[in-house]
Amino acid sequence: MWGAGLEPFLERLDEQGPALVERTQAWSAINSGSYERDGLAQMQAVLADAFAGLPGALSIERLSPCQRVKADGAIADIDHGASIRVRVRPDAPIQIALTGHYDTVFPAAHAFQMPWRADADTLRGPGVADMKGGLAVMLAALQAFETLPGDKRIGYEVLLSPDEEVGSPASAPLLAELGKRAQLGMTYEPAMADGALVDARKGSGNYSLVLKGRAAHVGRAFQDGRSAILAAADAALALDALNGQRDGVTFNVGAIDGGGATNVVPERAVLRFNVRAPDDASVAWAGDTVERVVQRVGAREGIAAHLHGGFARAPKPITPSQRIMLDWTHAAGAALGLDLKFRPSGGVCEGNNLAAVGCPNIDTLGPCGGGLHSDEEFALIPSFTERAKLSFLLLAGLERGVFDVRALKS
Repeated sequence: MWGAGLEPFLERLDEQGPALVERTQAWSAINSGSYERDGLAQMQAVLADAFAGLPGALSIERLSPCQRVKADGAIADIDHGASIRVRVRPDAPIQIALTGHYDTVFPAAHAFQMPWRADADTLRGPGVADMKGGLAVMLAALQAFETLPGDKRIGYEVLLSPDEEVGSPASAPLLAELGKRAQLGMTYEPAMADGALVDARKGSGNYSLVLKGRAAHVGRAFQDGRSAILAAADAALALDALNGQRDGVTFNVGAIDGGGATNVVPERAVLRFNVRAPDDASVAWAGDTVERVVQRVGAREGIAAHLHGGFARAPKPITPSQRIMLDWTHAAGAALGLDLKFRPSGGVCEGNNLAAVGCPNIDTLGPCGGGLHSDEEFALIPSFTERAKLSFLLLAGLERGVFDVRALKS
């Protein structure tokens, strides 16, 4: 199906298994939490050195600051650092977007810092699956592809970002630009522990509701106070009550910031919550419903309510072009003796960003793993070479015409 001569390349990827795991361990040992600037800068330098071996132009792209609501309700600019871009054969007729992130959810103060091998088949540590292991798999597949003989009709752009775990607020414009140029995308979030990949994803909205009341001494003038904490609690209960009202839409209250001394009626509070929705109609319904909750809480006497945020990642449904990509991935897996399964996910990633601008993509091409966003995170060691070979066959299939990109436009 792919033509002769690919077996030696697959065998060499098999031989790289130990090196892939060692590289992932080394990268995991660098703390690069989304707001850890020093660690992100260190990780950026390490990745730039590793990806500089690809035959293209590498650049470091400074990201514009983004706004974040602080605990006191004030708006602050947050600097997320820089993304790494590598462009290879930008004039080739087939263009692929390859994306990944090098931030993790673990700050430097978190106890979960160092990777280790729990057993012969299991690597544990921060980011070993999500997604420093995925970056190692991506690089190995690209290096193997570049050793194929002859001129190539595939060009690609790699984009590695430092802010995916907080919603890609700064890198979103780069992702959109990249997705508009490419015919298809490959993203390296981890596959599931049983080997399944994700097909459809919900959309995600992050909100901060800033509430201002009136401070008062609880002994002398309790009746004059207006509690922002109680207003936040009212909003939290109202949001939670929305769960179950529309299929697939969830509302999760993540935090309430505010308050202080118990002898003061609290003047300020910030309610932070997330909404997930499976399709565009549900996104619109959720947005309208959130606005009604805000209006109701803001109508309380002496309370001012201001909403910040919204849906930064649109849903990623199974479109005809997405279905074609799923079929290609299944065919590449079958060539390796795998019967790949696909399942929907409520999680979001850069695949949502690419799909939103019309770039069909497979977004769980990293190693198999689980325990994500917890100190139970793990990656399955045998899956590193398995998934590197899967990406290599996808690239080789596109290069050799086994997969026809023209079908994605039909």
